[in-house]
Amino acid sequence: MKKPFNRTFLGLLAIPLLWACSTNPSSTNEDATLKAALKDKFYIGAALNEAQITGRDTAGVRVLEQHFNSIVPENCMKCMYIHPEEGRYDFDQPDQFVALGERNNMFIIGHTLIWHSQIAPWFFTDEKGEDVSPEVLKARMKEHISTIVGRYKGRIKGWDVVNEAILDNGDWRASKFYEILGEEFIALAFQYAHEADPEAELYYNDYNEWHAGKRETIVKMVKNFKERGIRIDGIGMQGHVGMDYPSIEEYEESILAFSGAGVKVMITELDISALPMPDRNVGAEVSASFEYKKEMNPYENGLPTDKMQEWTNRMAHFFGLFLKHQDKVARVTLWGVADGDSWKNDFPMPGRTDYPLLFDRTHQPKPVVETIIEMATKEK
Repeated sequence: MKKPFNRTFLGLLAIPLLWACSTNPSSTNEDATLKAALKDKFYIGAALNEAQITGRDTAGVRVLEQHFNSIVPENCMKCMYIHPEEGRYDFDQPDQFVALGERNNMFIIGHTLIWHSQIAPWFFTDEKGEDVSPEVLKARMKEHISTIVGRYKGRIKGWDVVNEAILDNGDWRASKFYEILGEEFIALAFQYAHEADPEAELYYNDYNEWHAGKRETIVKMVKNFKERGIRIDGIGMQGHVGMDYPSIEEYEESILAFSGAGVKVMITELDISALPMPDRNVGAEVSASFEYKKEMNPYENGLPTDKMQEWTNRMAHFFGLFLKHQDKVARVTLWGVADGDSWKNDFPMPGRTDYPLLFDRTHQPKPVVETIIEMATKEK
C-alpha cells in the first residue's frame, strides 16, 4: 500500500547539495537497502545480462539480491536470441532468468515481444527473400507471442509488448511491422499477448517520451485501446537521460500525461550518462553511431569529484520526482546492475567509459544510493 507523499519533501528539491549527503557508501546500514526503503512506494529493478542470469557474475548477483526486487532481461528474450529461426526457440537463458527471479521472489518482467531492432532476419521474409503478406506476418507474430508468453504464463508478471514504435515527433516508425501491417500491428501484439496470459500486465515501452509529439501519440494510442477494449496496463519511460536533458519538468509532464490516460507509469531503463553527447536527440536509438572523439570520452579514469557531485544531484532529483509521484509510478528499473555492465560505455561511439548506474565498477554503492534510501525513509 503506497503512502501519501509528504509535501514538505518538495522543498529539498531546491537544494541540490543536500542530495550528496554522504561520501562514504560503506556507512549505509546493512539492513538499509533500496528495496527495503522503497517497498511501500514502487518496485526497484535492474536489467540482467548473461553473466548475471547464468550466475557467473557473483558480485552482480549479490548486489541484485540485496537491493532489487524486480528484474528484466537485457537481451535474452529479444527475437534474434529467443527465436533465431522459424520454428526454433532457445529458452535456455530465459528459463534461467525466470528461475532466478522466482528464487528471490521478484516481480519479473519480459522484454520485449515486438521490436523492429534485434529481430531475427527471417521474420519478415518468405522463401524468395521478399516481404511476407500481412496475413503471414500476423500469423508469425501470434505464434511468436503466444509461444513465449504462454511458456511463462503466471510466472512473468508483466511484458514489454511493443518497443519503440513511435518517433520523437509523434509519427509512426517506418519499421517492417508498420510497412506491412500499419499501426494496427501494435493493437494485434497486445491482443495476442493478452490471449496468451490474461493475467499478465502489458506495457508499451519507448525512449525520449518527454518530446511532446511522441507523448501525444502515445496518449492517443492508449485512449484508443481502452475504447476498443484492448488491454494496456502501463507505459514504460526508458529513462536514458543526460546531465542537462530533459528537464525534470519535461519528464514530469509525461508522467502526468500517461497517468492521466489511465495507465501505470514505469521508469523502465534508467541510466544517467555523465558524458557529453554528440546529439542529445539520439535517445536509445541503437542504430546511432558516431566516430570516436576524445572530447566525447573525458573521464576514462573515473569521474572527478565535482562531476560525481553533479551526477549524484541529477540522479537524486529524478528519484525525488519518482517519490513525488509514487501514486503513479509503479516501478523504477535501472538498465544494468553496475557501471561496468552498462551499454552506455560504448554508445553512441565505441571506446567510451561511462558511469550511469547506482553501483560502480567494483559493485560498491555510489553515494546516491544512501541518499535515495534516506529520502525514501524520511518521507515515510
